[in-house]
Amino acid sequence: MPPYNRPLSFCERRGAVFNEELSLNTHSVKLSQQRPRGPPTPSMSTPAADFEQVTGSPPPPPTPAASPGPSHSRLNWSNAGEDEEAYLSGLRNYFVQCNGGQRTRLLADLLNLCTSGQLSFVHQFVSPLLKKDPFTTLPDELCLRILSFIDDPKVLARASQVSRRWRDLLSDDMTWKNLCLKHDYQRRLSEVQPPPTHPTVTPGPEAQSFGRQDEDSMGQDVSGALTSVSLPATFEGSANARPVLRSYKSHFKQRYLVDAAWRAGGQNVSRNITQDGGVVTSLHLTPKYIIVALDNAKIHVFDTEGNALRTLQGHVMGVWAMVPWDDVLVSGGCDRDVRVWDLSTGACLHTLRGHTSTVRCLKMSDANTAISGSRDTTLRIWDIRTGLLKNVLMGHQASVRCLEIKGDVVVSGSYDATAKVWSISEGRCLHTLQGHYSHIYAIAFDGQRVATGSLDTSVRIWNAQTGECQAILQGHTSLVGQLQMRGGTLVTGGSDGSVRVWSLERFCAIHRLAAHDNSVTSLQFDDTRVVSGGSDGRVKVWDLKTGNLVRELVTQGEAVWRVAFEDEKCVAMALKNGRTVMEVWSFSPPAEMLQERSMLPPKRRLDGGPVPDRPLSAFSLDYRGPDSAGGIQDVDMVDAGPSTAPLQQTGSTFFHDE
Repeated sequence: MPPYNRPLSFCERRGAVFNEELSLNTHSVKLSQQRPRGPPTPSMSTPAADFEQVTGSPPPPPTPAASPGPSHSRLNWSNAGEDEEAYLSGLRNYFVQCNGGQRTRLLADLLNLCTSGQLSFVHQFVSPLLKKDPFTTLPDELCLRILSFIDDPKVLARASQVSRRWRDLLSDDMTWKNLCLKHDYQRRLSEVQPPPTHPTVTPGPEAQSFGRQDEDSMGQDVSGALTSVSLPATFEGSANARPVLRSYKSHFKQRYLVDAAWRAGGQNVSRNITQDGGVVTSLHLTPKYIIVALDNAKIHVFDTEGNALRTLQGHVMGVWAMVPWDDVLVSGGCDRDVRVWDLSTGACLHTLRGHTSTVRCLKMSDANTAISGSRDTTLRIWDIRTGLLKNVLMGHQASVRCLEIKGDVVVSGSYDATAKVWSISEGRCLHTLQGHYSHIYAIAFDGQRVATGSLDTSVRIWNAQTGECQAILQGHTSLVGQLQMRGGTLVTGGSDGSVRVWSLERFCAIHRLAAHDNSVTSLQFDDTRVVSGGSDGRVKVWDLKTGNLVRELVTQGEAVWRVAFEDEKCVAMALKNGRTVMEVWSFSPPAEMLQERSMLPPKRRLDGGPVPDRPLSAFSLDYRGPDSAGGIQDVDMVDAGPSTAPLQQTGSTFFHDE
C-alpha cells in the first residue's frame, strides 16, 4: 500500500507556480530593488505579498476592500448529491468526538485545500461569529464607565439605537450628567467661582454694608476657565408650555438644542415701533415682558413674543432710564420725575418728585426700594410702595451718569471723574474712587469689585471694601461706554468699535474683538456668548470661550440702539429705513423635540410588572419599583465629580422624562 502523502496546501501550490514563472522569466524581466512600503490606506486591504512593479510599467490599481456581505450566506443545496448529506453527517459526528488538537488539524487541512473564493466565503461566514458586543458581557458599572469618556452627544444618540441593552445603558442619568459637566451645562456660574480672597473686614457699620452680597458674586473659577451655565429659560405665563425637565438627559438635550439654534437657526419676528425713527433710550427683557423706552416720552410694553400689550404715557419729555421688578416698572427722564407703573394694567401708581434735573439712571435694591441718579449731582432713595423719599445721597460734583446695586451697597459713576461707594441703609458715602482723568460713563459691581469705564479710554478695577485701585485695563482707543461683570470675567465695549474680554483674576485681556465699524452701543454676555450691537447697524453673537464670531443676527440696519437677551430669546432695537424696528429672536426648541420617544417595543418582566428603562444596578438598594412611596421628584442639579470619578450608587440616578 503506497504511503499517505499530504496534499499541498493552496499557499504552497501558489508559491510553487510563482517560483516556476519567476525562474522562466528572469532573462527578460528585471526586478527593481525592494523599498519599504507605507501603511495601506484604510480603504484597501493589505496585500499578501509585497511585489515590486517592473521599471517603467504603470502602477497597479489599488486592491479594493472586500464588499460587505450578509452575516450568514444561505447555502445552495439544489445540486447536492444524494449521498452528500450522509458524508456530512458522518464528518460532523467525527468532528464532535475529536479533541481540541484533532479539530485544529482537521480544520487546517481542510482550509489548505480551499481556493481563494472558498476562503473568502469562510471569512465572511466566520467574521460575524467572532464579533461580540462587550456591553452584553461587561457589568453595568464598567459599561457606564466606558460611556463616560464619550463627549459627542450625537454618538450617544446613535448608540442608543443599536439594541435594547445599549438603550438601557444610555438611559442612565449619570452618563448624561457627566456630559452636562463636560459641556458646561450644569449650574450657575456663581456656584463654581472661587470665594474672594479679600481680607476679612472688622465688623462695624462699614463692614455691615457688605454683609448682604448677591449670590452671583460668590463662587469659584475652575482653573480660570469660562464655564457655561443655563439660567431658567422657561418663561412664566408662556402659551408654549413644554415638559418639565426631570433628568440630566432632558436637561442636556434642551441646552444642546438651544445652543444649536443660537449658532444657526431660531425664529425671527419684526415689529415697527415708530414711523419717525425715535431713539430707543432703554430696553428690558423680563420673563413676562419686553419693555422699550424712547426719547418721545413713551414706554411700550410687549409680551415676550413681541405682541403689543400697552403704552405707558405720563412723562412729558424723553424717558432716559427705567428698571422693572416683576409687574412694577420705575422710570425717569428729562421731566425730572420718577414714575412707578403697574405693568399688568398700565396705571401710574406714583409720581416721585424731587430731582431738579434729568433723571439719568435708575436701579432697584429690592421690591420696595428704587435709587435714581440725576444730572443734579444727587442720588435719591425712594420707597416705591408708599411713594416717599427715604434719603438723598450728596457728594458728586457733576452729573451722576451710572449706578449699580448689590445688597445694601450702591456704587455710582459721575462726570466729575469719580465713583462713589454708598451705604443704602446708612445713607452715607463709604469710599470715593479717584483716578480717572475724564467722565465716567459706565460702572459694574459684583459686591466685591467695582469696574469703571471712562472717556479717558481706560477701565479701572477697584476694591469696594478698601477703595483702592487694583488694576488699570488699557487697550481701548476711545470712550468705554459699555461694561458688564460676571464672575471672574469682564466684557467692555467702546466707541472705537472693539469689544474686549478681560480676566479679573489676572487683569489681562482674553479676547480682543474687532466687533463693529463704529461705536458699540449695546453689550451683554452670559457664560456662553457675547451679544453686541453697534451704530453700524449690526448685531453680532460671539463665542465667549474662543472669541470667534458665531453669527450676525441683524445685518441691514442703519443703527442698533439696544440689545437684550436671555438664554432662549434675544431682542434688538434698530433703525431701519428711517423706522424704529424691534426684532425678536426665539431659540426655544419645539416641545415635541423635548419628548422622549422610544423606538423599541416595551419590555416585560417575568412577574408581569413594568420594567424601568434603565439598568437595575443604577437604582439604590431599596428600590421597590414605580409604586414606591415618594414617586418621581424633580432633579436637584447638585454637583457631580469629573467624568473620570468612579460611579457611585448613593441613590436613584434615573428619572423618567414625561
